[in-house]
Amino acid sequence: MAEIDDSPKQAAIDLESPQFYVNRELALIEFQRRVLDEANDPSVPLLERVRFLSIFASNMDEFFMIRLAGLKQQVAAGVREVGPDGLTPAEQLVAVRRVANEIKHEGHRVWRDRLMPALRAEGIHVLEYDALPIETRIELRTYFETAVFPVLTPLAVDPSRPFPHISNLSVNLAVVIRDPDGHEHFARVKVPGTLPQLVPVPRSPKVPGLSFVPLEQVVAANLDALFPGEEIIEVHPFRVTRNADLVIQELEAGDLLETIEESVRQRQFGFVTRLTYEPTMPARLLDDLLVNLEADRADAHEMESPLALVNVGALYAVDRPDLKEAPFLASLPRRLEKKESDIFAAVRGGDILLHHPFDSFSPVLEFLEAAAVDPDVLAIKMTLYRVGRNSPVVQALLDAREEGKQVAVLVELKARFDEERNIEWARALEREGVHVVYGLLGLKTHSKVALVVRREGDRIRRYTHLSTGNYNTVTAQQYTDLGLLTCDDGIGADVTDLFNYLTGYSAKIDYRMLAVAPINLRETVDGLIEREIEHHRAGRVAHIVMKMNALVDRRMIRRLYRASQAGVKIDLLVRGMCSLRPGILGVSENIRVTSIVGRFLEHSRVFAFRNGGNEEVYLGSADLMPRNLNGRVEVMFPVTDTRLVGVVRDEILGAYLADTVKARVMNADGSYSRIASDPNTVALNAQESFLRERATTRLG
Repeated sequence: MAEIDDSPKQAAIDLESPQFYVNRELALIEFQRRVLDEANDPSVPLLERVRFLSIFASNMDEFFMIRLAGLKQQVAAGVREVGPDGLTPAEQLVAVRRVANEIKHEGHRVWRDRLMPALRAEGIHVLEYDALPIETRIELRTYFETAVFPVLTPLAVDPSRPFPHISNLSVNLAVVIRDPDGHEHFARVKVPGTLPQLVPVPRSPKVPGLSFVPLEQVVAANLDALFPGEEIIEVHPFRVTRNADLVIQELEAGDLLETIEESVRQRQFGFVTRLTYEPTMPARLLDDLLVNLEADRADAHEMESPLALVNVGALYAVDRPDLKEAPFLASLPRRLEKKESDIFAAVRGGDILLHHPFDSFSPVLEFLEAAAVDPDVLAIKMTLYRVGRNSPVVQALLDAREEGKQVAVLVELKARFDEERNIEWARALEREGVHVVYGLLGLKTHSKVALVVRREGDRIRRYTHLSTGNYNTVTAQQYTDLGLLTCDDGIGADVTDLFNYLTGYSAKIDYRMLAVAPINLRETVDGLIEREIEHHRAGRVAHIVMKMNALVDRRMIRRLYRASQAGVKIDLLVRGMCSLRPGILGVSENIRVTSIVGRFLEHSRVFAFRNGGNEEVYLGSADLMPRNLNGRVEVMFPVTDTRLVGVVRDEILGAYLADTVKARVMNADGSYSRIASDPNTVALNAQESFLRERATTRLG
C-alpha cells in the first residue's frame, strides 16, 4: 500500500485523534433523521410523506435489532476497546439510547401534529375506536367475530402456565382480568400480524371520509369474547424488539444451509433490545413485563400510539394518486429500443450503461433470458445476494438449465433478512441441477456479477453484467443503481477468474481490470487517492468524487484527510453513515460531504478521479466500511468507454453535486443542513432531473 510523505505541518496533526471521527451508530441515527425530514416536508406528496414515516420506523426497528443489540452484546462481554471516536461500547450504548429515544418521539410528533391533520384535510382519518359511534362499533364487532376472533389465542399466566414467549416486533395486549371469585389474573393476547393492522371503518353519515382504526384497539375493545364470564380490568398494549443479528459459526457448521435455517428460526428468540408501551401502563405491570422478558429498565420506552409506527405505511395503498408521486416510465438505451434488437449484438456494439430506476431493468432480464435459450450460449455464472420473491432472474437460470446450459450460481445465504428466501432459491436451483455454492468461508459475497459464455464462430466471447445493485426487479424500480453490460475481454477474463475464486480454489491476486475485496480493493482505492495527491503536487488537475452509502473505515478516512491536507478537492456523496468530519481547518477543509435522501433510495457506488485530466471512473458494490473492504467479496470495475465516463462524470455525478432540493450538507459536528435557497439560481432536484431527461428523450 502506498504511503504518503507527511509534511511537517501535516505531521503536527494527529489524524487518529477521536475528535476527527463521528461515531458510526450516532451517524446512522442522523441518517434516520434525514429520512424523517422527508416525512415532515410539506413539498413532498402527502402519502409519500406517510411512506417515509413508515420507512423511518422500520429503519429504527432494524437499528434496535442489529446495532443496539450489538452494543449490548459488547457491554455484556466486557469489551472496553474504544472506537475511532474514542467511545467505549458502554458509552456508545448510553448515547445511542438517548438519541434513539429522542428521534422516535420526534417521529410520533410528526405523525400526530403534521401528518394526521394533513390526512384529515384530505378526507383520510385514523380514528380512535372509543370515538366511533355505537352503530359503527357494532359493525366492527361483526368484523372482529368473523375475521379476528378465530385467529386470536389468549395466553394465561399462572403457576401451571408460564409467561409466554413474546415474538419479535409483535404488538401485544397485557390484560388484567378478575374472575367471578374476585381474583385478578394476567393474560397476554398477541395482535395477529397476518391481518390488516389498520382496519377500514364501515362508511356511514357519522364517520368522516375514508377512515381506519388500529387493529389492536379493535381487539382490546372486544376482549370479552376471549374471556367470557370474566371482568376486564385493564388492557395495555406493548411491543417487543429483539436481537436479530445472526452469528454463524461457519467453521463448526457441517452444513451451512441447515445452520442458517436454524439461526433464522432462533431469531425470534433473541434477547430483548426494546420494550415500548403506552403512558397509561402502570409501573407494577411494566416491572412484571421487564422481569419476565429479562429486559433492562433502560430498554423500556414510553411511546404514544401507535406503538408500531411502521404500520401507518398501509395508508399508502389508499387510491389517491393525487397524493403520490406521479408514475414514470423507465427508458431504454438507444441501441436497445428496437424490438428486433439482439442484446448480444448491442453489447458488441459498445458498452451499455444503465442508470436505474431511470433506465429500465428489462435489458438485464433480456440479457439473462436470451442467454437461457440461445443455442450458442455455453454457460451462465451469477452471484445472487437479494433477488426478491417470484424472481424472473432465477426463472431465467432455471430455464437455462432446462436448455442444457452449464449454470453456476453463488447464492449468499447470509444476506441479512433475506436468508429464508435465499435458502428457498438455493434449493429450487439445486433441484434442477444448477451448480449452487454458498460463498467463501468467513466472507459474505456482496458483489453483483453475471457472466455469459457464448460461442461465436471459432471463438468464445464472454459477456458480462456488473452492477452496484442487486438482481431484484422490485428494488430496481426503487433504488438508484448503475449497471454495465460489456464484452470487454479484460473484464471477461477477470470475471472468469473471480468465479474460479468463488467456486473453486484460487489464490489469484493480479486481476487485470477489476479490484476485488478482500484481495486488492482497499489497496487499489488507496493508490488512486495517492495518485491524485501526486497530480496536485505536480500542478496537474486533481479532484476526487466518491458516491457511496456509508463511509466509516478509519484507514480510508485518514487517507482522505491526507489528500485534503495536500490540497486535493474532494466531494463525497454519502447517503447514510459518515464518520469523516468535513470542513476542519488543516484537516478536511477541502472535503465536502453531501447526503441525498429523496424519492428513490440512493444505492449506487461511484469512484471518480480526475487523474491529471485523464479521468477514470469506477463503479462497484462496496461502501468504504471495514466489513466491505475486509470481510466481503466485493467488486469495483472501471468504466472504460470515454463517452460513458463523461456521462457518469457530468450527467450523473454533476447533477448530484448540483442538487439544491434533496441534498443536505454535512457540518463538522456531524449534523446536516439543507442548502440555502438562492433566488438567482434554479433549484435542482437530481433525481427529478434524471426523470425529466428520460421523458424528454422519449418524446424527442
